[in-house]
Amino acid sequence: MPNNSDLQFVEVEFMTPLYDLTVALRDKLLRKPLGLAFAVQDLEKEYADHHLALIDKGNVVACLVLSPKGEGQVKMRQVAVDNELQSRGLGSLLVKETEQFCIDRKYTSIVLNARATALTFYKKLNYQVDGDLFTEVGIDHYKMFKKL
Repeated sequence: MPNNSDLQFVEVEFMTPLYDLTVALRDKLLRKPLGLAFAVQDLEKEYADHHLALIDKGNVVACLVLSPKGEGQVKMRQVAVDNELQSRGLGSLLVKETEQFCIDRKYTSIVLNARATALTFYKKLNYQVDGDLFTEVGIDHYKMFKKL
């Protein structure tokens, strides 16, 4: 496990080598297991998004994407933590740093579609369920939100 003092929380510039590393982690953990792959058109849509990551010695160990939705709201999506480092606090650290990032930029709420398997994780971070269970890309999800 990386020492938390070695970790850097960074905003990743779109279409840079570091961005490519975040895409590779998201692809490996979130897309390939579902038989999906990123298309160029998918990535082009991320131009106006915030790409955030935890970096350890040049390696992306966790990342996510924030998509501004207007009226102070941002959608958190594509949250990924390296498989070998899961359940060690990196996801919580990434989300907490992201919340401060959002506050600093005057966002007032975060929304997300959480996989049902991640529901407890987000509840521990004080996210609230908004609605009933639904299926997205063949996986059960819940809409969730948090006021900042």
